[in-house]
Parts: sequence; C-alpha cells; structure tokens
Amino acid sequence: MPKTRDHSGLRIGVLFGGDSPEHPGSVASAEAACKALTVQGLNAQLIDLTGLDLTGLKGRIDVALLASHGLGGEDGKIQGALDTLGIPYTGSGVKASAVGMHKPTFKTAVRGAVIDTPQWLEIHPTHSTATTVTSVTMSLGFPVFLKPASGGGSLEAGIARNETELAALLERNREQPYTEYLVEEFIPGTPATVGVLEIGGELTTLPIHTVETDREFYDYEAKHDLSLRHETCPAELPDLIATQMRSIALRVHRLVGAHGVSRVDFLVSPSSRTPVLEINTVPGLSELGNLATMARAADISYEELIVHVLDTAFTKPAYVP
Repeated sequence: MPKTRDHSGLRIGVLFGGDSPEHPGSVASAEAACKALTVQGLNAQLIDLTGLDLTGLKGRIDVALLASHGLGGEDGKIQGALDTLGIPYTGSGVKASAVGMHKPTFKTAVRGAVIDTPQWLEIHPTHSTATTVTSVTMSLGFPVFLKPASGGGSLEAGIARNETELAALLERNREQPYTEYLVEEFIPGTPATVGVLEIGGELTTLPIHTVETDREFYDYEAKHDLSLRHETCPAELPDLIATQMRSIALRVHRLVGAHGVSRVDFLVSPSSRTPVLEINTVPGLSELGNLATMARAADISYEELIVHVLDTAFTKPAYVP
C-alpha cells in the first residue's frame, strides 16, 4: 500500500452540517472521520457550517476535510468559498461538485458519453401537477421514480405506478425544501455502488457493494437502519459485469472532472443492464457507510481510508474549475 502524506502539524478542520436536509448524515460522517484522525495523533477539529461566517476559517485551519452533504455542502458552494479563501480541501472542485450534484446536468453528460442511464424528464417548478403528469405519461410511461434534482440519501424520493400516485407525490413534494425534481423510468434491480479512491496519486476502484432490502426501494430508512438491508461486498456479480462497472465508474469520475474520491451508483437489473444513477463527489464517511465498507473489502482500514481522503486535498492541479 503506498504511503500517505505526513499531515502532522496541520490544523485539520472537519467541515459538516449546514442547512441541508442531509444534516444528520453529515454529522455521522464528520464525527467518525474526526475521531479517525485524532486517534492517529493528528490535529483535527469538528467545525459546524450551520450559520458559520466562512471567512473565519482563514487562519483557523490549514486544510478542510469535507463531510458536508447535500445542498450547500457538495454542490460546489463550500468548495468555491474555500478556493476563494485559499484553503485546500478534500475531493472535487466547484465544477465537478456542481455537475455531480445536479442530476439532470449529470445525466446529460453521461448520456452524451454514451453511458447508460435511466431515461428522465426534468420537472419545471412552475408547471402544474396536471401538466407534469401528462408530460410523464406521454414521454416515460409508468412506473417512474421521482427524486430531487439536487439531493441525496433518497430523501423525498418515491415510486409512482400510475398517474394518481405521481400526482400525489408531486403535491407532497411541493412543500419540501427542494424546488427542482426529475422523474426517471423505474428500472427494477439491485442497487450497487463503486467507490473511486486516489491512493498514492493513482485512481483505483474499490470492490463493488450491493444491497438488498424488503422496502419498496432503497430508501432513507433502509440507508440508515442496518436491520432493513442486506449488504454484499464484494458483490456477487459475474466477472465481466463487475469489470465493466468498475471501468464505467472511472469513466464517470473523469467525465465530470471529479478529484480524489467519489462513489458512482448503479442498478443491476435482472437482464444484466447496469445503468448509472449518479455520482457522489462527497460520499458519506461514516464507519458503516458504503465507502468504508468497500475500503474494508480492499483491506483498507477505516483510519487509512480517512487519511487517503485527506491526502486528496494536496494532489489537485494548481487550477481546478
């Protein structure tokens, strides 16, 4: 295993929180990551972004480890602020973060690269429920999957099997913090994810992780309750399919200009179709999360994983858009 950089003497700020609906997951990531750094003798401190004047970070920390999820945390906004302040930070820059977070933009890029992704329809926030239902019926048919255009954790997502169910989901979600949604063709299958991690300056893919659940889909509850899901890592997939998925994950990572670490999510359908769903440029860092699980399957301890992630703050090119 290539050696990591020497981070002794650095003041490491583990940034988390903010106003995103994904706040609880961010807290879990930050607390675990900060502990992993401090037990290795590194100077790490938790910094809650909620209501924080970011200019105060200048002179307080030397590097930021990002554990901020969702709106404001992984969409390029905190990345841009840190760039302006001249503080190095882990993971991707502004452009890749923004593209990865906004699913319609991401899917357009993936489709342009001739990579399979579910067909979709972007919902215009000013269109009525009736207009949207008609558009979905004509362009996609049913069943469909509704989710926020910018968001994660399966929050405010759901399956609609007919026009009535879609209308109900749309009306319910108009009162949520997300303003943009998209509708995808619903593809039955097993959720799978591939971790991409830079180790010693080289990008590598981690063993594929799959999950099964008795829930209607892999929802927020199943993602945060071990009793509601069954994980397999390394995934039990044919070698050819696994090799193709890992290759595609690297392509997607590079396509959006991601840096250092990401997690690319797929579905594995009964027909062996493996469409890409999305990329997470700030993947969860909790000890029980997918990235940590994949790292353990690659014989990378949790503490080693967090230091590899920290290393990515210092391997970016001089300018990253």
